[in-house]
Amino acid sequence: MAKDMSFEAVMGRNSEIMKKAVGIDYNVFESGSIAFDYEKMMRETGYSLQEIERIQKDTGVGNTPIYELRNLTKLARKFAPAGKGAKIFIKDEAANPSGSFKARRAATSCYHAERLGYKGVIAATSGNYGAAVASQAAMRGLKCIIVQECYDSKGIGQPEIIEKARKCEAYGAEVVQLTVGPELFYTFLVLLEETGYFNASLYTPFGIAGVETLGYELSMQFREREGRDPDVVVVTNAGGGNLTGTARGLIKAGATDTEIVGASVSLQGLHMASDTQFNRKSFTTGHTGFGIPFATWPDRSDVPRSAARPLRYMDRYVTVNQGSVFYMTEVLAQLEGLERGPAGNTSLAAAFKLAQELDEDKIIVVQETEYTGAGKHIQPQLTFAKENGIEVIIGDPSEEIPGKNIILPKDPGYIKIEEIDLNRTRRSYIRNCIQNTKMEKVTKEDLEFLVEDTKSNEEFVKKVLDEFGVEY
Repeated sequence: MAKDMSFEAVMGRNSEIMKKAVGIDYNVFESGSIAFDYEKMMRETGYSLQEIERIQKDTGVGNTPIYELRNLTKLARKFAPAGKGAKIFIKDEAANPSGSFKARRAATSCYHAERLGYKGVIAATSGNYGAAVASQAAMRGLKCIIVQECYDSKGIGQPEIIEKARKCEAYGAEVVQLTVGPELFYTFLVLLEETGYFNASLYTPFGIAGVETLGYELSMQFREREGRDPDVVVVTNAGGGNLTGTARGLIKAGATDTEIVGASVSLQGLHMASDTQFNRKSFTTGHTGFGIPFATWPDRSDVPRSAARPLRYMDRYVTVNQGSVFYMTEVLAQLEGLERGPAGNTSLAAAFKLAQELDEDKIIVVQETEYTGAGKHIQPQLTFAKENGIEVIIGDPSEEIPGKNIILPKDPGYIKIEEIDLNRTRRSYIRNCIQNTKMEKVTKEDLEFLVEDTKSNEEFVKKVLDEFGVEY
């Protein structure tokens, strides 16, 4: 009898499909309540940090350079109060084989897939991760399928997404391109079931452990170069894996005093799953359309329990507008001679402003860059925006309304950051935990887990539980 391939039936087999495709029995880590054993899950990667460094080295991943942005630092100091203006550095992850830090995630996942005997890998992503998986799969002789949310209902796709599809195909991957909407996850599950390939998800312990080398490496490089750890590390935040992995690597290096700041492009008011709004944004990742939902409910990902849990590690979360990131992309190229893509420049725009708050002897680091190319450049992005009715003007970025206009700053002094209230975000996360598990009473284990997963304290968590009428 043929398997029922209806949407409802396939979604109903989600856990069974995932268990076969990831090789992890997530039930082992569950408590039957809100809590689960996160650290045990992370240990289940089966690889030490040193082993992951070796795995990555085999395919040319990691050991990327650090650059001091001296000219950008001088510029920041012109707009800072006397004595302020921290030294700005970047870690150049564009030096990885596929041009982004996501090669670290993909290297570990593809190695593990080959080790377990899978014939191929599948990843659902419209971003740099697809290219990273395709590249690493090619190096290891694995088949590769990338499932990409690419078009609106009119068949129109953003320049950057289209470019990334071509990059995946250049590495030999088969790219399945879909329109925005619920079909992505359904198609992904069907392909996993039909092919028996490994789910090289962004959110498995293998993927996150791969990014730990970035944070660890960063700390080691600064101790050698500056004799100490950086004061602040700014991480572009979307699904949370970049921030989680980097923070865990810093912690493993003993850099526990380094402040972790998440940065996203503000796309407030736009809905990522909306067909009409899909092409009214100029950023495909590193924006609040991913950053906020994944912070407030990490387990919305394509595995039962996400290993990316940004609230667990984030000290501060800020946003910048689209125009400031475009502006900073030009500044980086023209002042520092480094042409890089928009994702890393999101955290660079934030770091430029944050540096002005810090003393001159402090160190602030943008922990990743990405490759740039035809679809990632400023001109095709702004041209595409104009074609979709977006007004592009020069003025005050704080007046930008996502989906209506893009405002490039008049001068560097107009670059601003907006603070996201982390306690409000933590409250939303706790609320989602309660609603998704339908808990009316939490255990001591649940309480301890919520404290850890929100990087808060027992008093805060109990106050939120009281607010929602949950016993403890």
